[in-house]
Amino acid sequence: MTDTQVTIHRLGHQGDGIAPGPVFVPLTLPGEVVAGAVDGDRMEAPRIVTPSPDRVRAPCAHFRSCGGCSLMHASDGFVAGWKAQVIETALAAHDLTTEIRATATSPARSRRRATLAGRRTKKGALVGFHGRRSDVIVPLTECHVIAPDLFALIPVLEEIVKLGGSRSATLSFALTLTETGVDCAVSGGKPLDGPLRAALPRFRDRITRLTWGGEPVYADAVPRLSFGPVAVAPPPGAFLQATAEGEAALRAAVAEALTGAARIADLFAGCGTFALPLATHAPVHAVEGDESLTAALSQAARHAQGLRPVTTETRDLFRRPLLPEELAKFDGVVIDPPRAGAEAQTRALAEARVPRIAMVSCNPVTFARDAALLTQAGYRLNWVQPVDQFRWSPHVELAASLSLPHLSAN
Repeated sequence: MTDTQVTIHRLGHQGDGIAPGPVFVPLTLPGEVVAGAVDGDRMEAPRIVTPSPDRVRAPCAHFRSCGGCSLMHASDGFVAGWKAQVIETALAAHDLTTEIRATATSPARSRRRATLAGRRTKKGALVGFHGRRSDVIVPLTECHVIAPDLFALIPVLEEIVKLGGSRSATLSFALTLTETGVDCAVSGGKPLDGPLRAALPRFRDRITRLTWGGEPVYADAVPRLSFGPVAVAPPPGAFLQATAEGEAALRAAVAEALTGAARIADLFAGCGTFALPLATHAPVHAVEGDESLTAALSQAARHAQGLRPVTTETRDLFRRPLLPEELAKFDGVVIDPPRAGAEAQTRALAEARVPRIAMVSCNPVTFARDAALLTQAGYRLNWVQPVDQFRWSPHVELAASLSLPHLSAN
């Protein structure tokens, strides 16, 4: 197979360079001339002929093999600008424009939530991230993404793999670094029989709470995180913002977007990331489909001091979105749906004409679709705040402010 030389025109949503054809070329940047063998529509092993001025030396030795990072070869300024451009492009597809603020980027080694993979081998165990476009596990000798306290657990996780893993299956470790220690939820392992249950507590000095296949093994302390002034005990494996810095940026943007709201609804509320800090200023009704998250939020609110009333509701907002008449009593709403967005709930918001809306999203494409529904109903898209919690990855998050025209822009 002979080499082909191409010029990278842009990056795709997965972070690969795209040349005319299209040809997808990983680990490249716009403007670069690269050469290599093309198989189908991919050039997997490009040779850089003309590098971009935005190209930098990746700080991690695992960069080319590990699938955890795909943009570590680009300067911080380029990545921040590209993530803002991804949002701009998604909005433009719906003829929307607005102020896109500077990207708030979390620092290196700040990920407090990560999922590592583990598998037994002939000689012991492997723990790390999956390789790029592969199910092969890359063992880590360093990591510039996850928090040092999580990276330091890898030898412990290897021991757990030896106890409860197999060579034919991959274990998954959902790790969360909390204020009281590490919460670890394991899936994919052997059945939790008597001997395994008896052996696992040996790790209690390094892991505060251990869950195996959804079953509790031990909990020496309740894992806790602070959402504003309120301490929350999240259930095992609960969704949380990936970094404290990213959470703070999103929370500040939401608070700004809802300035002046006297009664707030938090839709897809999780265990209170936004609802509890907002409740220091206004009553909040938090709606979430996962009962364990709702219970954690409710319990935290009951034991907190200085909050306005917080009510909770367990409800599947995809199957049963809040209706316009239910939304009419609120003058501010924050909505933070999964990647699929929340088209039905957004239509109900548009019909209810809630004055202020803070939208939080991890998918610019579905965000733009839902934001367009609101602007078509007369809302103004005031601004978008990009947030980069998944440093060196193509993942893009954001918060946005929308309001009805009679309100001044936040």
